[in-house]
Amino acid sequence: MENFLTQTLVYLGASVVSVPIAKRLGLGSVLGYLIAGVVIGPYALSLVGAQADVMKFAEFGVVILLFLIGLEVRPSMLWDMRKAIFGFGGTQVVCTSLAIAGASMVLGLPWQTALAVGMVLAMSSTAIVLQTLDEKGLRQGPVGRAAFGILLLQDLAVIPMFALLPLLATVAPQTHGDAGGHGASLIAHLPAWAQGLSVFAAVAAVVGGGRYLVRPVFRFIAKARLREIFTASALLIVVAVASLMQIVGLSPALGAFLAGVVLAESEFRRELETDIEPFRGLLLGLFFITVGAGVDLPLVARQPLLLSGLVLGLMALKFLVMYGLAMMFGAPKRGALAVATALAQGGEFAFVLLSFTVGAGVISAPLAALLTAAVAVSMALTPVAMILYERVAALMDAAIPDVVPDTGDFDEGEPDIIIAGFGRFGQITGRLLSSNGFKSTVLDSDIQQIELLRRFGRRVHYGDATRLDLLRQAGADRARMLIVALDDREKTVELVETARKAFPNLIILARAWDRRHAYDLLANGADAVERETFESALALGATALQKLGFRAHRAHRAAAFFRRHDRRVFEELRPMWGQEEAYILASRDAAQTMDRLLNADLHRMRPGDAGGAWDTASLDEELRERAQQEGAE
Repeated sequence: MENFLTQTLVYLGASVVSVPIAKRLGLGSVLGYLIAGVVIGPYALSLVGAQADVMKFAEFGVVILLFLIGLEVRPSMLWDMRKAIFGFGGTQVVCTSLAIAGASMVLGLPWQTALAVGMVLAMSSTAIVLQTLDEKGLRQGPVGRAAFGILLLQDLAVIPMFALLPLLATVAPQTHGDAGGHGASLIAHLPAWAQGLSVFAAVAAVVGGGRYLVRPVFRFIAKARLREIFTASALLIVVAVASLMQIVGLSPALGAFLAGVVLAESEFRRELETDIEPFRGLLLGLFFITVGAGVDLPLVARQPLLLSGLVLGLMALKFLVMYGLAMMFGAPKRGALAVATALAQGGEFAFVLLSFTVGAGVISAPLAALLTAAVAVSMALTPVAMILYERVAALMDAAIPDVVPDTGDFDEGEPDIIIAGFGRFGQITGRLLSSNGFKSTVLDSDIQQIELLRRFGRRVHYGDATRLDLLRQAGADRARMLIVALDDREKTVELVETARKAFPNLIILARAWDRRHAYDLLANGADAVERETFESALALGATALQKLGFRAHRAHRAAAFFRRHDRRVFEELRPMWGQEEAYILASRDAAQTMDRLLNADLHRMRPGDAGGAWDTASLDEELRERAQQEGAE
């Protein structure tokens, strides 16, 4: 017990110290965990013992990650992403496996071993890639979707690999167990046909149990309204499925993924995600630490050139294959560069597959040890590679003005309005203004968006609107208004501040991400702001009220009440912005007051609703408020 508490103290202490420092240095949390593992590992300070036992526990973080990914894999999503998953992903696995196998044969390995090495190293790290893309803000965009599709196909490809790899055996099988649980299979002594039948039965049990047994159980537990029991039940499902897969010699992580897919269409999907997410983050951090602790530093010291060559060769080869395929599948250069960089490392399934291949007599133990170190080092270099990608991407952006036409030829005459940012938000505003006879000059820094808009006949100038010289050239000193509709919240604040100082008579309207961002913009000189989702969410709420039985005028009045009260609260809380505690307390009181006022407004409108009459008292109140605002101006 004392040893367990000591090791827990070391692991948690290493995380708390290293990860914030790594984040502050711009290296990302994953690299912080890996560095911490190397430092406390048996080959450095040796502050932890029995690393194999911790690794088995930490691998449960990967199991939970695959379960959560499975929960996102709905049939509709698979169909929408069929090109990325089955096209791009499938081609990547095949091409990367063959490319690495070819390189391995050139280095002298027999074709069976070379093909096995290619299949193992074709995998990328789901945990590291998704975590890194989240931190870089790329997870939800085209890069994130492409990477997710490839990683999903890779995870699925591990299943046939377990069946194919034993057919490539060239050396005597090993008898010791493996980290992935395959050596601990309870059906290993059975004939091949019986093992196959057992695997099929286990998969059928997961699918059938998830569809016909788990849902009724969750409904029963949900009626008890005990949150902790629901969380325990969710973890029980994951552990039970992982254990079942381990018994039949399959990867526990793949079993958890299958269970997640089965439950993806259930009504409990969001609740399961919310309950399990905290365990994922904690255990994945532990997994990254144990990966770092598992890097064999003496092996690295004995063969530094060989290992460096393997790591750089692996990452370069995977990068080239990924980049070429991404371009072939129609990705832009910058997106292809991001995907190729993010997926250039080895993956956590490589550790499982390498142990499995050693046990099956496919790869020798010394070669497996060398490849394990190479995979671990490549995983550790992924955050560094992404930092290099960001610098290269910045250089690419800086070079774009030299090749983009029409960056400074503002010949629209004297503009009434300058619009900075012409995406889905700015286009609507710009079309409304132009249709009412106002001239506008449009600036945007997304070259792909500019090229697309020009195909539709819209004149858009390339440029960074935060540059004061570009604003002057666009006519900001003569224009009446500047509308800021950028997608970058920091640049939005920067542009508002720059424009207010340089052009004090310019009316500045800005798109805000949320209430906090709106306060920042107002504090830096914006005349008015509009939260980007507020009005659309309000319109959807009014539509929902109509679908629920409200008459149209009553639904619109309810939305108008909410808009008026929300804006009143927004102005009342504005002086408290920056005083965190006072702002939170005032927000709570304001929310309660708003609910009370809304209920009173709704109650006041009900008596005349049956006859279709409008609420004149509320209308009078709105007119009085509008008159007061005009008088104040």
